[in-house]
Amino acid sequence: MNVCVALYKGTGAWHNAVVRRRTRSIYSHAELILPDNTAITIYPFDLDGVKRTEFSLTAEEEDEWDFVCIPVTPLQLTAIERFYKQTAGQGYDWIGMIASQLLPFHIKREKRWYCSEWIAYALRLICAIDTLYMHCDMSPEVLYQLISEHREPIKYSERLCNKEDED
Repeated sequence: MNVCVALYKGTGAWHNAVVRRRTRSIYSHAELILPDNTAITIYPFDLDGVKRTEFSLTAEEEDEWDFVCIPVTPLQLTAIERFYKQTAGQGYDWIGMIASQLLPFHIKREKRWYCSEWIAYALRLICAIDTLYMHCDMSPEVLYQLISEHREPIKYSERLCNKEDED
């Protein structure tokens, strides 16, 4: 079974352009897709905070995303779900996100997250990535670099094919 990090590279809204420009990346947002096809994420202007929703794409939207899938055990998936329950509803970390881009060290506000930071912490909890301490920011680009070292991005439809192969 896999969890997949979905990395958004579409045009999006003005804040997507700001993130891409500031981080010198094609990616401006990230979501963690679980085996049941729900996504855990947080949006900057959404008052719901960290949330879990159904993930779906149209054929036209598929080219706006890259997916990097990571094999997980049932125990690792349970740890991710437990971390989600502990952080569900916690707000967006505007101060941490902005300050971490401007200063040479990581700024983290308690009970506040931005999308790629939440995913990085979740993957660190299950020992899927190990070098978080080396990065003062955790932009979608940095997250991509950490998880793609031994994995290639795939299309959404390829992810569905791989899921069928697992069953």
